Amino acid sequence: MAGWSCLVTGAGGFLGQRIIRLLVEERELQEIRALDKAFRPELQEEFSKLQSQSKLTLLEGDILDEQFMKRACQGTSAVIHAASVIDVFNAIPRETIMDVNVKGTQILLEACAQASVPIFIYTSTIEVAGPNSYWEVVRDASEDQRLESTWSAPYPHSKKLAEEAVLAANGWALRNGGTLSTCALRPMYIYGEGSPFLRGFVAQALRNHGTLPHNSKHSLVNPVYVGNAAWAHVLALRALRDPERAAGVGGQFYYIADDTPPQSYDQLNYALGGEWGFRLDARRGLPVLLQYWLGFLLEMVSLLLRPVCRYRPPFNRHTVTLLNSVFTFSYKKAQRDLGYKPLFSWEQAQQNTAAWIGALVKRHREAGRAKAR
Repeated sequence: MAGWSCLVTGAGGFLGQRIIRLLVEERELQEIRALDKAFRPELQEEFSKLQSQSKLTLLEGDILDEQFMKRACQGTSAVIHAASVIDVFNAIPRETIMDVNVKGTQILLEACAQASVPIFIYTSTIEVAGPNSYWEVVRDASEDQRLESTWSAPYPHSKKLAEEAVLAANGWALRNGGTLSTCALRPMYIYGEGSPFLRGFVAQALRNHGTLPHNSKHSLVNPVYVGNAAWAHVLALRALRDPERAAGVGGQFYYIADDTPPQSYDQLNYALGGEWGFRLDARRGLPVLLQYWLGFLLEMVSLLLRPVCRYRPPFNRHTVTLLNSVFTFSYKKAQRDLGYKPLFSWEQAQQNTAAWIGALVKRHREAGRAKAR
């Protein structure tokens, strides 16, 4: 299939921009349409340098704008839908999250059907599978176990509904008589250069004299490096473009992990930032059960204050569960169906991320010296 094109939503985000960098290496890809609500000037400059390798078009607009999305899909061969509102701390209004994550996905699916786009790949999340309770142990789980989140929190709930819509659209009739093929990828917690969560942890530690938070010591997860999560999207795209493999991949979801050692979120932060003088908080934290019920009380306070003001609790039952669960997954199905093999080793991922953290530390110190003058 010569002369194909691909639309990537959320292209200015942490994962989306890595997908773009890999797509420019794809053979016979004539055009990449990078879509986001807005692109930072430095990213625009970087993307302009990639245009010599492949035609790269930047599209700025709202995913809830139906006419804009229809125009974006016209003449496109495939869509990678990575755009999403990510919020685990209830900082963003529920309506906004549901609109972008669910309604936005539905609008994009309809646009693909009208524009006869035959391939749709959805960036889902591990949170559609749980964890539902911090005392339940899930180790090396697979897609066959059909784990499902029971949380009503807007982020996991919206991603679950959106993924269901994407997989249900597999086999849709397209306007030109063709058929839509869809699949969903469920990456583990994604880390790497540019991670908003890592950036927040580093900033917090720098304000706290190099002490990293140590509030997830009971968790055990297998995070995935951003370069490998992006690579899985490219391989899913190749699989759905291959007529011999598309039937087996269409309508499926895949857990995406890599060879990052299973560890707690705290241990991961220390493994990535320890060489820059960061250390884990040695103070003893509250028991998880007490944290959980405090989270419940804070949720009730937030609910009672809602008619008067918006109160955002520092944590809730969902975040306590996320940060204290044993929840690891296998990526064997992605290996089998997509030919997925991590592009970056743990050592490479650790080195790349640590170098980025070092640059953040250096900028912070330079800013401190300039302020002191």
